[in-house]
Amino acid sequence: MTKNLHGKVALVTGASKGIGAAIARRLAQDGAAVVLNYSASVDQAQAIVDDIGKAAGQAFAVRADVSKVDEIERLFAATLSHFGKLDILVNNAGIPLRRPLVEITEEDFDHIFGVNVKGTFFACQQAAKLMTDGGRIINLSSSLTATMLADYSAYVATKGAVEQLTRSLAKELGPRGITVNAVSPGPTDTELFSVGKTEQEKQRFGQLAALGRLGLPQDIAAVVALLASDDAHWITGQNIRANGGTV
Repeated sequence: MTKNLHGKVALVTGASKGIGAAIARRLAQDGAAVVLNYSASVDQAQAIVDDIGKAAGQAFAVRADVSKVDEIERLFAATLSHFGKLDILVNNAGIPLRRPLVEITEEDFDHIFGVNVKGTFFACQQAAKLMTDGGRIINLSSSLTATMLADYSAYVATKGAVEQLTRSLAKELGPRGITVNAVSPGPTDTELFSVGKTEQEKQRFGQLAALGRLGLPQDIAAVVALLASDDAHWITGQNIRANGGTV
């Protein structure tokens, strides 16, 4: 595989498992030095760092809660201290919430907005301050913003905010050659997606796609890798629905 990200430094939030882990692995495979952010899964994050190192890549892991601005600042400081610059930011860290509107508490609301929106917003702020010109910001949203499913009100509200933030920042950072895009996965076969679902339910989700299956983390990572590359220099302010034709 062509090392088209050779010499680039990428920071991936929420990178210890699932889609985030696949993104970190793919960016490293494409030649980038990768900073893996995690909030709790230290062993999983370190295992990915070790795998990247065994493949002659460069990576290290940093624990940080992206719902706290001081920890975001520490995460970016660690990135610059370790690798000297930042070229690519992937805001993947996020939490789901599937619950009827009448059951959502203020604590639930503050928690999901703290991680999904506040975390993305202030990570973008740090990138705007510290990223090299010509950099790439890729925010993870969800194809649920394009559907009408019950019980996802708080979650889709956070992802709708991420999509609008992406559009605005593309215009704001465009003069520096920094592109800002969103990737919106559909149903993707991860540990998090599987929680509370039977195999039959998962299969039904897969059948919603035009391509007839659930997405894989690697499918989403491939789209992120494209947007992170020089080949995507003319794509900005867009929301790529990587969902196999689900919506």
